[in-house]
Parts: sequence; C-alpha cells; structure tokens
Amino acid sequence: MSEPRSSEPRSSEPRSSEPRSSEPRSSEPRSRDQRSRDPFSVVPLLRGPGTTESLTTVLVAFAANLLIAVAKSAAAVVTGSAALVAEAAHSWADAGNEIFLLIADRRSRRPADPAHPLGHGREAYVWSLFAALGLFVAGGAVSVTHGIQELIHQEPANHFVIGYIVLAVSFVLEGASFLQSTRQAKAEAAEFQRDLIEHVMATSDPTLRAVFAEDATALVGLVIAAAGLAAHQLSGSAIPDAVASILVGVLLGVAAIVLINQNRRFLVGVEADPRVRTAVLKALLGLPEVARVTYLRLEIVGPRTVFVTGDVDLTGDETESHVAVRLRALEEKFCVSPAVVGTVLSLSAPDEPSLTP
Repeated sequence: MSEPRSSEPRSSEPRSSEPRSSEPRSSEPRSRDQRSRDPFSVVPLLRGPGTTESLTTVLVAFAANLLIAVAKSAAAVVTGSAALVAEAAHSWADAGNEIFLLIADRRSRRPADPAHPLGHGREAYVWSLFAALGLFVAGGAVSVTHGIQELIHQEPANHFVIGYIVLAVSFVLEGASFLQSTRQAKAEAAEFQRDLIEHVMATSDPTLRAVFAEDATALVGLVIAAAGLAAHQLSGSAIPDAVASILVGVLLGVAAIVLINQNRRFLVGVEADPRVRTAVLKALLGLPEVARVTYLRLEIVGPRTVFVTGDVDLTGDETESHVAVRLRALEEKFCVSPAVVGTVLSLSAPDEPSLTP
C-alpha cells in the first residue's frame, strides 16, 4: 500500500528522532512469548545490551589494576625506578578509570522516562570519555613529567630484583584481564565477521573498548618498563629508566586520544554498522505486513541499542485510519526487541525506489 507524497526530492537532512510517544518503556523482563515475537532476535548484536559480560570484564580489570597499582607503588618506592613510578601512575589511573566505566555501565542501563524517551544509553559514552581523559592526564601526563624530571635530576635505582618480580606479577594479572576482554571481543567479532581489532574500534560498547585498550597498553608498558629497568641496571645510568617512563606516558597518551575520539563519535551520533542494517532490512522484509522498504536508518543511541527510522509500503489496500493503526502496530513490533529504544515509520511514496538487502 502506498500513499502519494510530494514530488520534491527527499531531504538529505536527518529525520527527527523523537518517538511517537513519550511514555517510558517498561523495564520488566520480557516473557518468552515476547521474545518469540522479536523480529531481530537473529540479528547479531541487536539483542540488546548484555547484562553480565561487560560488567564482568570491567570488574576483572578493576581488581587486577588495584592490586597491580599497590604493588607497583611499593616497588617504585623501594627501587627508585622512574619507569616503575610511571607504571604505578598508569595502574592507579586504570583503576580509577574502571570506576568511571562501572558508572557508565550502570547509568546507561536506566530505563527510559518522559524526560529521556530514548533512554540513557549515551551516558555510557560520557563516563567513558571521562575515563579516557583520566588515562591521558593521570597516566600519560604524570609519566612523561616524571620521566623528564628524572632526566634532569638523575638518581640511581637499586633492589632491581624486586622491580622485576613486581613487573612479572603485574604482567600475569594484566594478562588475565586482557584475556577476559579479548574473549568477549572475539565472541562479538565472530558474529559481525570482523577481525578482533576492527570490532574493538567499531563496537558500540565503550566499556569493552576501554578495558581492551587499557590492558593492551598496560602489557606493552610493562615490557617497556622492564627494558628500561634492565638498561638502568646494566649501564648504571638513570637515563634509560627515564626514557622508559616517557615512552610509557606517550603510549598512554596515544591510547587515551583514540578512546576520546571514539567516544566523541558516538556522542555526536553514528549510524549502525551496514551489516546490521542489512540484517534488519531482511528481518523487516520478512514480516508479512511489509511489502517493501524504501528508507531505513538505524542510529546508535547506546551500547547495542538503536533508534529506527524508516519508510515502508504495507501490504493490502486499506483506509488511512486503518493504515495508521497498522503502522503503530508495526512500530510496537520493532520495539519488542531490547535493542530498539524507539521507532518512527512512515508510508513510502509510490515513486520511491525499494531498498534491497
């Protein structure tokens, strides 16, 4: 079914994302019957935000970083190594950042309300942005500053064995946290048919990206710190140790800038991955009441959640009032999915070309 539209070309301006109703969606668990009516239950990563996996990843990272930060701080005091001071600052920054990520995970899950009809999903990017800024300032800036000061006022280190032991234990703990974030990322990447790094950069889950990036940079930083400490021991000069501290700081700064930019992109608003859009289009065309689709946009509004805007041509030939009821029913069918926070559907014009999966 089609209704004629104006012959003017379609505007390239983004369509309003205001939902048709300001009523908040229920936060009650969905029944098995509701889940069976979910047209997107087979669409990768359109099954709604995970309730356990990301939280587990952040908690593992927090526990590991807290233990590591205490151990590195003690070792830095005992050895006097600039690289260990940088690593201690790094770990304390990471531990503090996990608190921001826990807040991000919790606040982004709050249900929609009249003041926030699209939910609070984007809060995840706000708090993750704070975490990235903390990594840049508390980790990167402190490490670089201390390294420069060590170059100016060189002091010999001692008790190198203690430093090596702490770095080795830290590597094991960071490795355990990294394996957890990698396991989660790999499982999601397989659904998207992406490689690991591509998925980490593209995922709408900022906590997964932050923990993965922090753990990866931590492992590289530990290697740099160990090399600086060894060079200090062999040469008797504090310069390699100081240079290692600066390199760790630069590494943290680069990671922080990447994370800041990714969170900025999601805060501004990005469309869902084309592969998800294609899968949703197939699911939509598979509904018996939809004859064709001429426009479809899925905007990410939070971790694994989207807002759907589209134009459809309904089957049959009914009066305008009946068509309005059918469109509303179709929108409600979309919103059965926990990944869809709102839907606005309009009728396609007869001259609009159909979209193909």
